[in-house]
Amino acid sequence: MKLSTVLKNINSSKDIDDFLKDLCTPSEIEAMEERWEVAKLLYKGGSTYRDIASQLKTSTATVTRVARFLYKESNQGYLKALKKG
Repeated sequence: MKLSTVLKNINSSKDIDDFLKDLCTPSEIEAMEERWEVAKLLYKGGSTYRDIASQLKTSTATVTRVARFLYKESNQGYLKALKKG
């Protein structure tokens, strides 16, 4: 079974959190959460990459990478998720 199928079939936020804690290291989870926060701020607009990096205490490289996948090089995973939220 594919990972995406497993995630789709989990019915509660707590169960998803528990699964991710078992699957990923704390730093991997932190990195994913950071990228998600960057994506939300980019999608909202009105802030520079430097502002976002400063606000989230991350690097401008992380902001740039997320922006690249948000707008140019992706299967629009970020955009699809953001539009649902």
